[in-house]
Amino acid sequence: MNQKRLEGKVAIIVGAGQQPGQTIGNGRAVAERFAQEGASLLIVDVNEDFLEDTYKKIQSLGGKVFKIVADITNEYACKKVAQACMQHFQRVDILHNNVGLSKGDKKTTELDTSTWDYIMDRNLKGMFMMCKNVLPLMIAQKSGCIINISSTASRAARPTLTYKTSKAGVNAMTQHIAIENAPHGIRANAILPGLMDTPMAINRRATERGVDAQVIRNERNALVPMGRMGSAWDVANAAVFLASDEAAYITGVLLPVDGGLLEKRG
Repeated sequence: MNQKRLEGKVAIIVGAGQQPGQTIGNGRAVAERFAQEGASLLIVDVNEDFLEDTYKKIQSLGGKVFKIVADITNEYACKKVAQACMQHFQRVDILHNNVGLSKGDKKTTELDTSTWDYIMDRNLKGMFMMCKNVLPLMIAQKSGCIINISSTASRAARPTLTYKTSKAGVNAMTQHIAIENAPHGIRANAILPGLMDTPMAINRRATERGVDAQVIRNERNALVPMGRMGSAWDVANAAVFLASDEAAYITGVLLPVDGGLLEKRG
């Protein structure tokens, strides 16, 4: 029997909760795939109910998992997450940052500063603070892998400002962390999902527009060269690869998972 690809590794997954909806979210899918591949998990989310849903699922799969409710816009909370991982597992091999929102974002002249701050704190600052507090642990053990979830929106024209800017910041931060920490045996890469069929992507837009979710799906499917949106499993499988020893010589990469969307946009 082949060894599982993440056997013996410990992963912190931030944003692991499952939002209500017809499909699975990125954080939940990553948690399931990491557990299936043998990783021990510390799962994190700001929403206790969403987190509990993922926690029970990982337990049902036989995975070793602990949970912590935390708001990563608070640096003390980020520090507590890192400490909790050391308390439970005595090491941390993978930090997977799956955080991002765009609700309330607008074009530049219509955007208020409070919305800018709200989105930036969650999409970029929180991710930075998680990296800041986990990196010393990885440096001490001379190994580690950081995976940050960005977006193809960071590299394409968008009608709104803050989400695009925050995710472009994630790209730059990831590449900086990769080079800065390569001498310590630490890798850092970002995944850039395109149009994905997840509860956060579909349900909010359907509610805001007052249409059936399938209307949103049909519109988004038509934009992708492959003729369909991706799923959270596509993101999760990319994350498994980047977290595994198969990607041991890969760092500083911005990996689109988008069915060719960026190539189409140019």
